[in-house]
Amino acid sequence: MSGVFPSIEPISNAKTFAQQIRKKRPQRSQQWLCAIISMACALSFLASGGVNAGALAQKVHPKILNKELAQKHYLPDFSYAGYDNGNSSIDTSDYRVIDVGEHGILPNDTIDDSKALITLLEQLKNDEHPSVLQFAPGRYIISSIIYFDRNYTVLRGAGSGPGGTEFYFPRPLIYAPDPPELAELREYLTKLNKVQREKRNNIELPFTQWAWSGGYFWTRIKDQRVKKYLDKFDEPVRELAKPISATQGQFTVQVDTANTLSIGQVIEIQWLNDKGKDGPLIHELYKSEDVYVGSHHWNFANLPLSRQQVKITAIAGNTITLASPLLHDINNELSVKIVQWDHLHHIGFEHFTMTFAYAEPVAHHVEQGFNGIYLTRLFNGWVDDVRITNADSGILTEEVANLSINNVVTDGKKYAHYSVQMGGVHNVLVDNLQVKNKVEHPLSFNTFASKSVYRGAHVELDPILDQHSGVNHQNLFDNISVVVNLTDGSREYPLFAGGGAKYWKPSHGAYNTFWNINVHFNNGHDSTESVKLNGMNDGVAARVIGVRANLPITVEYGPNPYIEASNERLSYDSLYQYQLQQRR
Repeated sequence: MSGVFPSIEPISNAKTFAQQIRKKRPQRSQQWLCAIISMACALSFLASGGVNAGALAQKVHPKILNKELAQKHYLPDFSYAGYDNGNSSIDTSDYRVIDVGEHGILPNDTIDDSKALITLLEQLKNDEHPSVLQFAPGRYIISSIIYFDRNYTVLRGAGSGPGGTEFYFPRPLIYAPDPPELAELREYLTKLNKVQREKRNNIELPFTQWAWSGGYFWTRIKDQRVKKYLDKFDEPVRELAKPISATQGQFTVQVDTANTLSIGQVIEIQWLNDKGKDGPLIHELYKSEDVYVGSHHWNFANLPLSRQQVKITAIAGNTITLASPLLHDINNELSVKIVQWDHLHHIGFEHFTMTFAYAEPVAHHVEQGFNGIYLTRLFNGWVDDVRITNADSGILTEEVANLSINNVVTDGKKYAHYSVQMGGVHNVLVDNLQVKNKVEHPLSFNTFASKSVYRGAHVELDPILDQHSGVNHQNLFDNISVVVNLTDGSREYPLFAGGGAKYWKPSHGAYNTFWNINVHFNNGHDSTESVKLNGMNDGVAARVIGVRANLPITVEYGPNPYIEASNERLSYDSLYQYQLQQRR
């Protein structure tokens, strides 16, 4: 059994077990015997994952995996998420290792290391040799944004645990110079009068630019737009070819001419809605369901509502082959472009802790900027073995693809906005994320996230599997475990609650998937009444498979989900891993 509890065999008869103990140890007190009985019952119940022991004997093979049903209920192939679409492992064995101590960057000397690190990165800018910046054990102090705009660069510490490397951030980003890359966001927040209003708390404060953007370690292309907010900042897009026809889930695309394309090139395929409120792309994204669709879907005709950054693996005449399956159909009805996508590649962050000075949170969207890593314009990058303490947001993303974010822990006393957020991402894998702190959106698929995966995550406090509007679609919550405390005798919990602004509703587009979601209730065991897991009423064409708990549950999800195998163990703990094995 994966998730919160280890795999154990259920004890079939706790009473018989207790009788055997009594015969062997008659001198034990009645109190000790009761403890044994309680433990036996608890072990039996936990082993069953909230269902009876008989049901546990056989794992369920979900019908949606059968070819016949798959034709009726489309299930995306999520196995292409992650570095190199899951085809190879990260290998830095031939990277040159640079000891940062030789450049005056020393641990535990109470000297701010920001300027020395910025100088070292500047010296390496024109050096094309793949490089690892190796930090020693101990504490380094950082108070300036460290930009990473050089390919084949790794920031590596000595480990994220005791005796490892710690980066300490004594103050928030509100004291850093305004980044030019966020100028558009700053103007947008002002123009739309984005203000956090909480009358009860006497709060009427403007949003900060750090609420969902920015970080102390920041991958960027200098002066490159991070995200579209306002038309006035638009620049001409270089169209490489006009796509003619293709089928969702397939790998080939017919184009008018392939003369401007090449094998190994990374392109961006854009689907746009230039046909107003009733455009065909809106019907494609939301399957013509009767849900509220916000105005941002048609107020920006040149804004791609769906994007796929992908490598070309073959060209034959005017047919190109892609490295990962196509997000949507391409036909005469849909407005689709193939454009140039400027990006960085092979930048990694690994084996260290990021610790922020504790500060009481002000309000939602009024974060001061205790943000860890900000990944933008990155393809085939990674984060691995990183602990982040007392952050507003641990890791934020925008305009990235093919990333692996593995073995991250967020913790601390600070009430955070995000742990590891996925916004503007395609084919990103977040694997083994441990969320130990209280977070507004512990796991979150945000605006424009597609074909991305949270796998093996564990959320300990007030879990929400957030789908944050903004055309996020075809994403996967995979093999997730959460811990829930029911309040005031309630028999329901909003596990699927979705956030986001009204102008970007509904909460998600088609084919967002939940697979093997394991809920551990800390309380509520004084009743046999089922607990209702709910919170979503505008999530289109969701697949909700294998939600189970240590209490009886019902799953409520709207408007028309595909729900299967609730309260049951699945034959495959991870859909991502199953699909990866199927294609190999």
